[in-house]
Amino acid sequence: MKIAFFSTQPYDRQYFTRFNKEHELVYFEARLGRETAALAKGCRAVCVFVNDVLDKEVLQILQQLGVEIIALRCAGYNNVDLKAASELDFAVVRVPAYSPHAVAEHAVALILSLNRKIHKAYNRVREGNFSLDRLTGFDLYGKTVGVIGTGKIGAVFAGIMGGFGCRVLAFDIIANRDLEANGVKYLPIMDILEQSDILSLHCPLNDQTRHLINDQTLSMIKPGSMLINTSRGALVDTEAAINALKSGRLGYLGIDVYEQEEKLFFYDRSEELIEDDLILRLISFPNVLITAHQGFFTEEALTQIAVTTLENIDLYAAGLPVKNSILG
Repeated sequence: MKIAFFSTQPYDRQYFTRFNKEHELVYFEARLGRETAALAKGCRAVCVFVNDVLDKEVLQILQQLGVEIIALRCAGYNNVDLKAASELDFAVVRVPAYSPHAVAEHAVALILSLNRKIHKAYNRVREGNFSLDRLTGFDLYGKTVGVIGTGKIGAVFAGIMGGFGCRVLAFDIIANRDLEANGVKYLPIMDILEQSDILSLHCPLNDQTRHLINDQTLSMIKPGSMLINTSRGALVDTEAAINALKSGRLGYLGIDVYEQEEKLFFYDRSEELIEDDLILRLISFPNVLITAHQGFFTEEALTQIAVTTLENIDLYAAGLPVKNSILG
């Protein structure tokens, strides 16, 4: 099967080429959208990532080109118009769990770096400044950590924070009994906002969770608390977060995702003028740490993404059920 890959980076080519056995892979750096969909001409499948656009118009173009299956090389699928995909008879598959440990551990890395100001200390020492002034952190032991969403990633994260000796609170539609057995307490989200020293988001993006963190919810958080988001950028209303940082209500912010990231992340913009005023404002805060969607970026995760995506397409091509299917 001929597969068109969009939004590809060198590591995508490396891992998919390594594990491909029978398909013809065509790589494009461009994001999939209305202007680039025609690049998939002659392909039965497209392989896409988190910032590719698959709205009704794009899907119609792909159908006209003969594309049958949309293979997401990620867990989230909020960028796909599933209603239109169903109407157009597309198969849609994904990688539901590539490495929950990778993302959970990255969330912990953000917490430790922000708390102990590792990024600042690193830069100081490189400049010959060995002062400890303004590098004071706090013990994680005994702190209250709120986990919003306890799927595979959230569950791993909760376990890690429990290992630090934290009191772990959680919110999800369905409680994880194994976490409860290990001391995690499920509470209403408002109680978690009020009690948490650290709040970490691990839920999917949908109509109910978009801008879950907003002016109203930020007004309920414990003053000076830390917010971590390694899930989906639009879970956080960026302007509201900036206002909370300015007022001191939010003490720390660590994000690996950003609601306008599609124009920035995964590309070298160092020689360009960045026109996104919100990201520039966030970068200016000393208590904000931003990484560019690298939470998934481990050897294990990249291997699993490539292997699972290709297996999904193999099963579809053979007319067999695909366990990672969203549609089809």
